[in-house]
Amino acid sequence: MTEPIELLVVDDHTLFRRGLMALLSQDERFRVVGEAGDVGEALRVLAKTRPHLLLLDNHLPGVKGVDAIGSLREAVPDLRILMLTVSEDEDDLSRALHNGADGYLLKTAESDQLCEALVKVHEGHSVISPAMLNKLVSGLRQPLPAAHGSAGAAAVETPSRAQAAQEMDKLSPREKDIFLLVAQSLSNKQIARDLDIAETTVKIHIQHIFKKMDLTSRVQIAVFAAANGIV
Repeated sequence: MTEPIELLVVDDHTLFRRGLMALLSQDERFRVVGEAGDVGEALRVLAKTRPHLLLLDNHLPGVKGVDAIGSLREAVPDLRILMLTVSEDEDDLSRALHNGADGYLLKTAESDQLCEALVKVHEGHSVISPAMLNKLVSGLRQPLPAAHGSAGAAAVETPSRAQAAQEMDKLSPREKDIFLLVAQSLSNKQIARDLDIAETTVKIHIQHIFKKMDLTSRVQIAVFAAANGIV
């Protein structure tokens, strides 16, 4: 890598946050450019540092991490966001992906797993802890309970196979090719090489896919594909 990946670490537990920063600082692939203990502080630090990637805890004072993703992305549109949390709640995972997180990793991950996940997210891959991905896909394949206006209705809805096919039919042949490669966690650079097109063209096609299918992140593409047996 020609230059380190610049990181902002957001976690309200000072000892954990500082320990994580010290760990990441030992790896030459990363440069920690800021830290924050809540969303308000994170937004202020973002305005000054504009990092490549944000490590975001979920259980923060005031606004939860999953609910802050939109405002954080608005502050720095090209920001990549990796959730790093103890929460194994499927609703938290669904909300994080729906709101545009690029990955969801549990704090039980080993240090080398975390570092590799950071690199993958920076390169454009989608990263979800295996246990959480299995939970998510299993949950999406279950019939949705009847809605009664409860606050827990924020889970990601899964279309039927027929609806999924209709969604895929919205895409052009080239967009379908790129959709499948994104769902396999290939980066823009890899997709461009495989299809012999420019990387900027890949980015434009992915934005069209997001718009046509009402998705907001590469992770959502991967989840949609897995839940509907497309990949």
